[in-house]
Amino acid sequence: MTTIPEPLAGTAPAVFEKLDERFAGIRGDRLLERLWTGGRWLEGPAYSPDGRYLIWSDIPNDRILRWDETSYQVSVYRQPAGNTNGHTRDTEARLVSCEHGNRRVTRTEHDGSVRVLADGYEGHRLNSPNDVVVRSDGSVWFTDPAYGIDSDYEGHKGEVETGGCHVYRIGPDGVISRVADDFNRPNGIAFSNDESLLYVTDSEEGTIRVFKVTDDGTALSGGELFAECGNGIFDGIRLDSEGRIWGAAGDGAHVYHPDGTLLGKLLVPETVSNLCFGGEKRNRLFLTATTSVYSLYTTVTGGRQPYDPR
Repeated sequence: MTTIPEPLAGTAPAVFEKLDERFAGIRGDRLLERLWTGGRWLEGPAYSPDGRYLIWSDIPNDRILRWDETSYQVSVYRQPAGNTNGHTRDTEARLVSCEHGNRRVTRTEHDGSVRVLADGYEGHRLNSPNDVVVRSDGSVWFTDPAYGIDSDYEGHKGEVETGGCHVYRIGPDGVISRVADDFNRPNGIAFSNDESLLYVTDSEEGTIRVFKVTDDGTALSGGELFAECGNGIFDGIRLDSEGRIWGAAGDGAHVYHPDGTLLGKLLVPETVSNLCFGGEKRNRLFLTATTSVYSLYTTVTGGRQPYDPR
């Protein structure tokens, strides 16, 4: 018999802060549920729809953890894990991961083997890939700040070899190109639901910028300021099905209208590093927040996914 934890164990009241009338109706369960705690710096939540589980990174402890949605049990998915940070699923629902420690982007195949997608650019090692998103054409886009080589805490201390911290694209043919080179520390990354826009956070500047994707899906233009964080910095970002941008911040998740207006916030007891939507109906918000993982059933659903672009 499977033992389900007491429903109210590890929960707190869900607190929403409305800042714009258009935030009305964006709500969730009355309780913010803490699924697990005990990490050092948690990052990169990614939901598996076929397996009904969530994985995330515990970067300093060099492990990926796995939470089973049907049993609420947490186990080690991979250790050592190359000090992984961000994760996503590709068009075949395979796990794509950014590895700080190994300075590379990898894909876990269906048989469990790990394939390196990128570990350098023009003959130089990448810094420490941070977060990643996959487009419906199979291209992989990722940010490459230097947090994993700044010290030995989140990776291995090393030198920047690429001339800075940039944003890259791996084409379906495996060719790597630099698509943005004017960031301080690019971090979170997400496409609009129609894939015509790319949002990227700069965690040193505390901003979200928005780029136009070229018609052929291979390059970017623009890069205007979309939002500035009012509490801490922006880290990971994801979109819901209506195109609203959910940004991880110092006091929780900030929700923006596509026109750039801050609609409101979901307040969380710890600094939020990243988030994603999952669950059977894609209406369950998962948040990694410093030492803990939280979830909340919401009245909205997650946006486009490359393996299920509804």
